[in-house]
Amino acid sequence: MNVAFPCRAVMAFGLAALLAACSQGGAAAPDAARQQAQAANADAVRNLDAYRQLLRIHNDEMAVTMGKEIVRRFPDSDAAKEVQQTLPAIEKRYTEASERSRLERLWLYQVAPMAGGTQSTATIENSQPASGDRVRLVLRRHTSWGQSVFLYGSKPGFVCRGNCSIATHVDGRTVAVKAFAPSTGEPALMIRDDKAFIAMLGKAKKLSMDVTLVDGEKKETLVYEVAGFDPAKWTAVGKSRSAGK
Repeated sequence: MNVAFPCRAVMAFGLAALLAACSQGGAAAPDAARQQAQAANADAVRNLDAYRQLLRIHNDEMAVTMGKEIVRRFPDSDAAKEVQQTLPAIEKRYTEASERSRLERLWLYQVAPMAGGTQSTATIENSQPASGDRVRLVLRRHTSWGQSVFLYGSKPGFVCRGNCSIATHVDGRTVAVKAFAPSTGEPALMIRDDKAFIAMLGKAKKLSMDVTLVDGEKKETLVYEVAGFDPAKWTAVGKSRSAGK
């Protein structure tokens, strides 16, 4: 009896089954990849719709975040191509607005009773040096004392014998600002020509003022980012009756 035929038949059947299984497995992989691509495209479309809505309501902060996410996750998609047409301009506008807001927040405006009158101040602290006691640059209007500009730090104050000159760097240009120390002993430097100083400040982005501290006669450069100054928020005050006499 010849048993070779049945064995060959079994082997042939097994090989055919194996080939069929391989063929089915090969077909499953493209289907899975296609489904993943479709899901990713649907996500991109949903995110793009959200990006468009954020643009319509002018929410630049969220639009920039969403736009960057679309470009990062779906770099080759139509959604990413559309986003890239508007994202640079939106990001530039948002960055500029954020910086403008930061600079405006550096200033503090106050109106309050002071020494029998009313005082209006616009104040900013030095941003550099980043460590140590802060020195305030103060613009002041007072119903009795009038207008003044001064630096106000911590005791023991500044070195200034009689009149002194503060080397002041205004956006790269250096000017000499005349000042004097108050006779009452406060840790301050009073600016001689307040009107000229305020006019200069109103056009500046950054002021750097070289001062000498009494403590060890340490020289220090105080940097003020003044570009956010808003003259309209520095309230005018009228003269008091005593001042008018």
